[in-house]
Amino acid sequence: MPNPTIALRTLAHSRTGDKGDTSNISLIAYDPAHFAHLCQHVSAEAVKAHFAGLVLGEVRRYELPQLGALNFVLEGALGGGVTRSLALDAHGKSLSSALLALEIPEP
Repeated sequence: MPNPTIALRTLAHSRTGDKGDTSNISLIAYDPAHFAHLCQHVSAEAVKAHFAGLVLGEVRRYELPQLGALNFVLEGALGGGVTRSLALDAHGKSLSSALLALEIPEP
């Protein structure tokens, strides 16, 4: 029997930022007790796979344990950049919602 999974939005909230063609996505645990679980299951590789076809460059993860947060930097994620892209969501603000749909094992 497969292990039950949950969407990240159950354990965390998220916010995005942008600079050129780079998107920055924070993932902040609602409960600091879940931070280690997020670290274990939300790797840079998992985020890159989740955004396959959208993120063309490297994905880096930074841990901020004092905040119970992870910060992801996604290179080549905004279709060339805010001022050069014809994408509807040029700033990538919807990427935070898309990340929260990622399924991970239940804690």
